[in-house]
Amino acid sequence: MLGTLLLAGTAMADNRIFTYTYEPETEPKGDWEFEQSITSRLTRNRAVGQEKYQLWQLSSEVEYGVADRYTASVKISDNFEHFHNSETSKNSNVNRFTGISSENRFNLLDPVENPVGLTLYLEPTWDGQNAELEQKIILGQTHGDWKWAVNLTHATEWEGNINNYEGELELSAGLARHLTSRWTLGVEMRDHNELPMYQQWENSAVYFGPTLSYHRVSWWAALSVMPQIYGWNQSENPDQNTHLELEGHERLNIRLLFGYSF
Repeated sequence: MLGTLLLAGTAMADNRIFTYTYEPETEPKGDWEFEQSITSRLTRNRAVGQEKYQLWQLSSEVEYGVADRYTASVKISDNFEHFHNSETSKNSNVNRFTGISSENRFNLLDPVENPVGLTLYLEPTWDGQNAELEQKIILGQTHGDWKWAVNLTHATEWEGNINNYEGELELSAGLARHLTSRWTLGVEMRDHNELPMYQQWENSAVYFGPTLSYHRVSWWAALSVMPQIYGWNQSENPDQNTHLELEGHERLNIRLLFGYSF
């Protein structure tokens, strides 16, 4: 059975099938893994003054299996943003260091031994001026050649000082099928929401699209292409679009992950 072959593979690598949605499995004790993430967020619109919008997010992460059910990591992230300002008729190009993060995953219910796997996630981030604290509840399970996972995410971002902050809520989920012992094909969905100062629900954007992953014993790769299928603004409509949210979100998100165990 493919599930048995893939379970053997996970003993040496924390293979990820989805790119936004984490699965409950953690690194085996003593294992090291390097993970590279490349995210491309494309296209806002002229109404918000950001034509030809591109945001490239790069992160490099080293994970370590502290215990069989606890994985810790250190991650360094950087952003490059480009767009044409339709008001000034000038291009904006900004390269920004977005911080050092420490990702911690605690597996409470092993999916092999329980009907549903459960892992808790905590990630603080600091870039020298701004801070973020992100928490996740990670659920998932494998049924034969099928695998699913659901994440409930909350984050708070502080900009400059503790009096200027924003909340974020996200629901993400994935469903995939193992086509062979190496290839997996599925779909992934995420709903991202912003809550400035926790005083109003400012906006929401829903993304949905395919995900494809490839696994070997010591390395793996996963790719998702997720267009925005629905979005809204609560208090106003700055992007002048009634069915998409194109002020704080983009029409298309593409993410590539690569992991290597050593």
